[in-house]
Amino acid sequence: MLLIYGSTGYTGRLIVAEALARGLRPTLAGRNADAVRTQAQSLGLEWRAARIDDPALLDAALRGAAVALHCAGPFAHTWRAISDACLRNGAHYLDITGEIAVFEGLAARDAEARAAGIMVLPGVGFDVVPSDCLAAHLARRVPNAVQLRLAFRALGGMSRGTLQTMIENLGSPGAIRRDGKIVPVPQAWRTRRIDFGDGKLRDATTIPWGDVSTAFHSTGIPNIEVYVSMRPALRRVAIASRWLGPLLRSSVVRRWLAARVRAGPVVPSEAERERGASLLWGEAVGVNGERAEARLRGSSGYVMTAQTAVHLASKALGGRAPAGFQTPSRAYGADVILEIPGVTLTDAAR
Repeated sequence: MLLIYGSTGYTGRLIVAEALARGLRPTLAGRNADAVRTQAQSLGLEWRAARIDDPALLDAALRGAAVALHCAGPFAHTWRAISDACLRNGAHYLDITGEIAVFEGLAARDAEARAAGIMVLPGVGFDVVPSDCLAAHLARRVPNAVQLRLAFRALGGMSRGTLQTMIENLGSPGAIRRDGKIVPVPQAWRTRRIDFGDGKLRDATTIPWGDVSTAFHSTGIPNIEVYVSMRPALRRVAIASRWLGPLLRSSVVRRWLAARVRAGPVVPSEAERERGASLLWGEAVGVNGERAEARLRGSSGYVMTAQTAVHLASKALGGRAPAGFQTPSRAYGADVILEIPGVTLTDAAR
C-alpha cells in the first residue's frame, strides 16, 4: 500500500491525481483530519489523520504501508518524525524535499535504514530527480570529474508551500560543495552566463539547491555548484540579504511574510503548469581538463514532481527498493528520468 502524507497540499494534490491516473489507489494522510477526510471521500480513497508530533498516530497511519511518500513541508520540521515512523514500521521512505540539511540528515540514517531493511529516498520531485540524473549522466561521461556545475531555469509559478519553505530559509547563507565538504558561501555568491538550449545566454546565480548534497552521494564529484536563472531584481535582493540576515531571520518578519503568502492565491494555475517547462544544464570537468556538457528539458516543476514522485514510488511498491539511503540515480540509474514522458536529454558538442 502507498501512503501519501501531506496529500491535501498543493503538490500533494497533484501527486494524488498522478497516482490515480497511473491506476494506483493510495491511502491519503495528513495533519488535518477534516481536510484529508473530505479529499479522500471525494476520490473514494481510504484516509488516515496523524499529527507530526504524535508517534502513536503516525504508527497507526503507516500500518500496512509498504511505501510512505512524504509531501508535507517545510521538511526541516517534518522529515525526522516521518522517517522515524518508517523505520519503526518497515515502510520505505520517499519525500519531495529540496533542503540540503534534510538530505544530509537522512544520509546519516543509512545504517539504520539498512538494518530495518527499508529504502530512504528523499528528493523524488523536481528537486532532485532531473538534476541528479543529469549529474550521474555527466559523471558517466567524465569518470574522473572533479568539478560539477548544474543549473536550471524553471518556467512557471510557485505554490504557497514552496514560498513558505523559502521564508524559512531567508537570511541563511548559500552553499556549495568544496573538496567533498558542504561549505557556506554568501547568497548569490557567483553568477555565470548559461545557454539552456535556446541559443541565448542567461545569467544564472548560485543557490543552496539540494544537489549540493545529493550529487556528491550520486557521483563522488568533490566540487559542486548549483545555479538558477533569476531576474536581476531577485539577484539584487539575494545580495542584499547578506547584510539583512538578522532582520530576515526575525520571527516578526517571518510571520508577516507568512501571512502575506497565506493571503495570496494558490499558484500556479493549471494553465501555468501546463505552459511551463523545466530547463536544466550541467557541466562536468575532469582532473585533466576534460569537459562534458548536457541539457535536459521536461515539464514544469510541479508537473514533473508529480510524475517523478509517483514513478519512483511505483518502483518501490513493485519491490525495487534498495535498502539504505539512496538518491534517485543511485537507486534507479542515471536514465530513469528518461522514463518520464516528454523528457529529453541532449549532450552538447564542444
